[in-house]
Amino acid sequence: MREDSAPIQKGAPPDDARRRAGRVEKTVDVQLALGQTALDRGEFAAALEWFRAAARGGDARALNMVGRCLEHGWGVAASPAQAAEWYRRAAAMGDAWAMFNLGDLYMRGAGVARDDAAAFDLYAESARRGNAKALNMLGLFQEDGRFAPPDPAAARALYQAAAKGGDCWGAFNLGRLLADAGDTAAALPWFDRAMAAGFPGFWRMFGEALAGHADPRLDALGRAALARVGA
Repeated sequence: MREDSAPIQKGAPPDDARRRAGRVEKTVDVQLALGQTALDRGEFAAALEWFRAAARGGDARALNMVGRCLEHGWGVAASPAQAAEWYRRAAAMGDAWAMFNLGDLYMRGAGVARDDAAAFDLYAESARRGNAKALNMLGLFQEDGRFAPPDPAAARALYQAAAKGGDCWGAFNLGRLLADAGDTAAALPWFDRAMAAGFPGFWRMFGEALAGHADPRLDALGRAALARVGA
């Protein structure tokens, strides 16, 4: 070996292999984007085909999305049991959303036997990987006292962390705890944040929870949420 020559790293792919891998990754990104666009348009069969195509190479994000289609019946007969298998494959690869979705199945007993401990562990790992929605679910576990006496302080801290991470449910639950404690002034900014980050199904729930509240400020928020969905 010449003194100025670099040692060959065993196992390192040649440049053309790296380029091929990069093109495959970009193709999967495009397939996922097309699948999401089709999903947003309500073209469920097309969305499923794009997600299946992206999943053929074993991409964890795509595996999770095929699971979502199977769970909700988007372009295929709904099968939470099959969805669980796709989520498990993606979760084993470290996908935080697959962990969250599988945790939901365990918490509800949908397609799998209900297992709060398994759900909690999956939510905790999903949260550790940066999923703010999982923090909200951990807050619910603390508030409900599923494994220990209820801990409102711990629930509140988790809801706040979820809200700061952009989760509308975490913001709503934090506002709810504050309002229930009689601190409506502190609750209002969190309810406003929840509204801003929400979506139609969330706004309906938000409105039904607050419309008709004895506090006129909360009643007004509830009515505004229902107005967003034409209710």
